[in-house]
Amino acid sequence: MSDSDASSPLPEPGRIARRDAGGDQAGWSRWLPGLRTLRGYRLAWFRHDLVAGLVLTTMLVPVGIAYAVASGVPGIYGLYATIIPLLAYALFGPSRILVLGPDSSLAAVILAVVLPLSGGDPQRAIALAGAMAIVSGAVCVLAGIARLGFVTELLSKPIRYGYMNGIALTVLISQLPKLFGFKIESEGPLRNLWAIVTSIMDGKTNWITFAVGAATLVVILLLKGHKRIPGILIAVVAATLAVAALDLASAGVSVLGSLPQGLPGFAIPWITQADIVPVLLGGCAVALVSFADTSVLSRVYAARTRTYVDPNQEMVGLGVANLAAGFFQGFAISSSSSRTPVAEAAGAKTQMTGVVGAVAVALLLVLAPDLLRDLPNSALAAVVIASAIGLIEITDLKRIYRIQRWEFWLSIVCTVGVAVLGAIEGIGLAILIAVIEFLWDGWRPYSAVLGQAQGVKGFHDTQRYPDARLIPGLVLFRWDASLFFANAELFHDRVIDALAASPTPVRWLVIAAEPITSVDVTSADMLAELDETLRAAGITLCVAEMKDPVKDKLKRFGLYSLLGEGAFFPTIDDAVGSYLQSHPVGGEAEGR
Repeated sequence: MSDSDASSPLPEPGRIARRDAGGDQAGWSRWLPGLRTLRGYRLAWFRHDLVAGLVLTTMLVPVGIAYAVASGVPGIYGLYATIIPLLAYALFGPSRILVLGPDSSLAAVILAVVLPLSGGDPQRAIALAGAMAIVSGAVCVLAGIARLGFVTELLSKPIRYGYMNGIALTVLISQLPKLFGFKIESEGPLRNLWAIVTSIMDGKTNWITFAVGAATLVVILLLKGHKRIPGILIAVVAATLAVAALDLASAGVSVLGSLPQGLPGFAIPWITQADIVPVLLGGCAVALVSFADTSVLSRVYAARTRTYVDPNQEMVGLGVANLAAGFFQGFAISSSSSRTPVAEAAGAKTQMTGVVGAVAVALLLVLAPDLLRDLPNSALAAVVIASAIGLIEITDLKRIYRIQRWEFWLSIVCTVGVAVLGAIEGIGLAILIAVIEFLWDGWRPYSAVLGQAQGVKGFHDTQRYPDARLIPGLVLFRWDASLFFANAELFHDRVIDALAASPTPVRWLVIAAEPITSVDVTSADMLAELDETLRAAGITLCVAEMKDPVKDKLKRFGLYSLLGEGAFFPTIDDAVGSYLQSHPVGGEAEGR
């Protein structure tokens, strides 16, 4: 075997591995993908994972601290939320190189719960944040075991863009006071923005603090496109050295200070009874946002590495990592779209990269806790602002505006909802809109009367082909959705309207049922009532192209025997042919 073969965990080119080697997915090891990877681990990979892990550490430390502060907890807890969760995901996570940790997309959600309830008490803040992580982890684990990994797919792309843009704006606004060097009372994104503008106009800005933060932000943004250049590390180190060398702390520049020495210990985050409801809601919101992001990023990197990633196991891995964060003095975490590419570019082969990163961060806390004491808080704010800017999606929204404007405005409503109502309420609004959008297509589906269009084979929508010829006495009616309780009455009304609009007395009604994928009890009873009404009017009800599983349901409901086997036809052509045999009309065979 060549060195290149030995150093890569990928399957053969052109092939996608759907299951890891070993064939024991059904046993206990199904829940521990990390052990399966370890069993097949090659020594040649370690050199790549070691280097990638050390490179990754240069981002884990400043980013972890920055997102902790943005989430309303002291910076040290961002490192605690990095160490144990990375180890947990390495064991339970199915993705080979996905990096988990504190994330800007969760900061606004966590802050929305922590800030009003903690009252400025750091210990209470971390207890609330830790409890949210436990709720989020439990939700993800239970959903993964129940195989509900598909649920985030119910959120359409415009809705995901909308709430993420709203969260990005909320995070950005929350960091502006730190960037300008003053404090405000948080009362919601829009009020905060007004308070920021007022404070700047009143001369409260510390311009040295702003200069340090703005310079850090500029460096990060300028170097962001260079994967192999650690822009965040360069910017943060430069800011720290400048503050230390010029003694800018004496000029009012707020700094991080010394970190507590030692590793995080097991601790149960106790909260009061009054905190339970907001923590439960916040934890569920965190679970939704974190898994939505993680599932997308996981699929992207699974495609790149040509490996299969089980979305349900991904949910379990994310959940266990969040449980670990909550019980080891951390807060809720998610996958990172900024740190994962760094690991990939540095040559990561497996989750051993994350293990190396976790160990390196732990060694920093044990051996050099004072290393970052001069790190300015405005530089940390710049890190979070840069990440929030990266969350904002504009380009694809322009495309959506061009091709389907109502979905664009749906996205804007979600963005405004998050910005006006707050992160958790805004996410709730996004979910509500997603449910309405999902139901609307089935509740008010398209339907059509079919006819024979000149020069086109088959039967087509008369709305699209106004000159299509209708067969006298026959109405071909197509329903483009499943039949269920919410649209059964509408189906009935549209059928009656189609019969009333027929230019000739109707003898047969044929339902073109190919698009109908399901029928429930309510709609089956509606069809039975419709058949009774049509029989009384001398009209025969028939069905064409119905799928066998749907037909099986009709048999269980008794509708198949009620209509009779002769009322079901394999194709529309067969139904039309049968009608023409019993009711001949002139020129009947054209187009069939």
